[in-house]
Amino acid sequence: MKEERRIAGQARAVELDRVDDRWRARLDGRAVEMDPVEVTPGTYSILLERRSYEVRVQALQEPGVVSVLAGTEEFTAEVLDPRAWRGRRHGVLEAAGKQQVLSPMPGKVVRVLVKTGEAVEAGQGLLVIEAMKMQNEIRSPKRGIIERLLATEGQAVNAGEVLAVVA
Repeated sequence: MKEERRIAGQARAVELDRVDDRWRARLDGRAVEMDPVEVTPGTYSILLERRSYEVRVQALQEPGVVSVLAGTEEFTAEVLDPRAWRGRRHGVLEAAGKQQVLSPMPGKVVRVLVKTGEAVEAGQGLLVIEAMKMQNEIRSPKRGIIERLLATEGQAVNAGEVLAVVA
């Protein structure tokens, strides 16, 4: 994906390439250190040159075009290899099989949005965790049934702790 953006008031060329299961990034032709992790479907936590960013990506109606929200900046980008986004054009890419929903951070469960046995859609909010005075909605990785709900409102959770199981 190649894009020209204004970053800190300056025009910058941004290029991202996927190589196997890793990403390679270039900023103005210079290789930069990048480590992205998909936290929930369409939401990424990206370490870029030792700084952390939360980026949300959503497919638009036009094939190969995505909306990217990084902080307060929103822009569209063209995916040069549309096969990389196959299946995402009409919604969220779903995980297969039984999925454990893990807490991405330590915090406190402030709201539980579903019940055990309830049917959920991919990307649907399951619960809300508050960490560092920010509320983060934890979403379902797939369409299915809530097999187990291991979190309750008011409960403190650690990063990586299982919150729910979606079958």
